[in-house]
Amino acid sequence: TTEPLSNHIAKAMSDYALGLATPEGYSGYGDEQGNSALRAKIAETFYKNMAGADEIFISDGAKCDIARIQTLFGSKTKIAVQDPAYPVYVDGSVVIGAAGKNGGKGYKGVTYLPCTPENNFFPDLSKVKKNTLIYFCSPNNPTGATASREELKTLVDFANKNGCIIIYDAAYFAFIRDEKLPKTIFEIPGARTCAIEVNSFSKPAGFTGVRCGWTVVPNELKFADGSLVNKDWNRIMTTLFNGASNIAQAGALAALDEQGIKDMTAQVDYYLENGRLIKATLDGENFKKHGVEVYFTGNGPYVWAKFPGKSSWDVFDKILKECNVVTTPGSGFGPAGESFIRFSSFGHRADIEEACARLSALQL
Repeated sequence: TTEPLSNHIAKAMSDYALGLATPEGYSGYGDEQGNSALRAKIAETFYKNMAGADEIFISDGAKCDIARIQTLFGSKTKIAVQDPAYPVYVDGSVVIGAAGKNGGKGYKGVTYLPCTPENNFFPDLSKVKKNTLIYFCSPNNPTGATASREELKTLVDFANKNGCIIIYDAAYFAFIRDEKLPKTIFEIPGARTCAIEVNSFSKPAGFTGVRCGWTVVPNELKFADGSLVNKDWNRIMTTLFNGASNIAQAGALAALDEQGIKDMTAQVDYYLENGRLIKATLDGENFKKHGVEVYFTGNGPYVWAKFPGKSSWDVFDKILKECNVVTTPGSGFGPAGESFIRFSSFGHRADIEEACARLSALQL
């Protein structure tokens, strides 16, 4: 789990909540698109001149927006996903009726794009058909791989050429420490005509239970018939959603002031150090002699490890039973995740250190 909220953010929400008990502090319903001050602050802080406040929609989190995006495009839309990937992309497609039948190793209506060590975790886009909705997450959950500027340019150019729209999940952008790597897809020329970006306060600010995120829908983005996606997204948000909690948005505003940014940066650095401890453990002789391959970029919260010749669930079960350490089987993220295990850096330092000690003694 993420660490507790910073005192600065918690106080901002507490003060706002107490204010609701007063005539001058009571706010009632907020704007469905989100607090205008928060939208402007997100545009200023993260996008500079790459996205405007009128293109930013505040929500109750990235996961919920991903589900609502399915409503925007409907059941007839072709879907492509990185493999492995956050399960919500496929599961949301199943719910809306866009995924087709389950063929045993995935859904027939979904194009799976393997992202493996062999292709540097960047997919072969030649498998993607025209007019497809492409889900892309960077830094990636579960692999931790972070797309380079050149790779994202390839993705954007392909989407524009083939009438595709990219749903870009940037929920882990705050973990990127390599200054050469883009933190938003809108750093890439041409992205405003082919991409929607989904983002969240959950991981950098500890909003996993508070629930607050945002989606950027550029004014230039159009459907095949030339109508504006932004206009329809605004309609969906005002019809199917009643706005993020005003208390949560007060916390989000605090997260974006000078002290809030400082707190978030320290929090993310803490998780990255946890990740380095996990990687060092898995790089140890106990795992190396069994051919375990370890991937950790230092730009994301997850350590991705391959256990050659073993099933993900068998390794998960062994670690759970012998170490009492909970991991995530890679096969749960898609067919290409088989034989992999995801280790998370979200946890208290003492717990991470204890888990590493137990893993070091594991007999594979």
